[in-house]
Amino acid sequence: MQRICVIGGSRYFGKLLVKRLQAAGHQVTVINRGSTPTPPGVEHLVVDRDDETALIAALGSRTFDVVVDQVCYTPVQAAIACVAFDGRTRRYVMTSTIEVYDPATAGSPTVPHGTPVPEETVDPATWRARMDLPWHDAAYLEAHYAEGKRQAEAVFAQHPGFDYAAVRSAHVLGGGAQEFTGRLAHYIAHITQGTQILVHDGALPTVFIHYEELAGLLLWVATVTSVTGPVNACSDGPLDVHGLGALIATQVGRKAVYRSVAAGEPASPFSFDRHYAMSNARAKGLGFSFSHTADWLPGVVAEALDASDAPAT
Repeated sequence: MQRICVIGGSRYFGKLLVKRLQAAGHQVTVINRGSTPTPPGVEHLVVDRDDETALIAALGSRTFDVVVDQVCYTPVQAAIACVAFDGRTRRYVMTSTIEVYDPATAGSPTVPHGTPVPEETVDPATWRARMDLPWHDAAYLEAHYAEGKRQAEAVFAQHPGFDYAAVRSAHVLGGGAQEFTGRLAHYIAHITQGTQILVHDGALPTVFIHYEELAGLLLWVATVTSVTGPVNACSDGPLDVHGLGALIATQVGRKAVYRSVAAGEPASPFSFDRHYAMSNARAKGLGFSFSHTADWLPGVVAEALDASDAPAT
């Protein structure tokens, strides 16, 4: 049994992670602002993780074997966590994102199209964290989501107080109504209604992961392996927007209708005119087995159809 602290953990794969940690026999503490109750037997600390003084007070004398941070979006939040958990944990795991590799924002070396992007493409140990930027502003944070994640990783990677790993998640799908981003629902609505889906010319593939698989990988990184640094999390089998649309169209019994947009114009979710589909070779080499997107995506679409009450034929 390990003492595990989960920051966030109130919805989607974070909520599932809490349940799986508890089922595995670990002693679990959840820290969030109290919007959702925790399962019976899970300690719940209701506090704003952005308030350093309140967070330290809420933690009291508690120590943990591992902290899993599901909701760290800025270097400021990471710096607060480093202060609060320094001396309280031996290991810190942050949930990060594929968006750290986006060449439109990262300024990192270009990876040839078709080459899965490895972790070292963005090295948090060398990334600069800017605490003076307006990270408290919701609009700024939304517009700079990828950079916020990169800089949060940098703060943890450069902190000597505990071992650190960042799980860089692919686009997460599954769970029907639990999938709160609305990205899959976007396609279901357009295809069922026969309206146009906006895509880039020559849209490039990206990578996905089922929310249950992501919860499993986070549990593995937190409690099984001692890996440090970034770890990419994606199922096998990249898929482009046309492949996704075709699968949905087959299950709906309608034809997907597309309209191309000019370079630089907004397009539908999962349509990309730049390449940053991740490699999962590092996690595989360390012993984690990934599913194939084709194995679970039809079931995910069926769940989403049920959640939307869209008629399928």
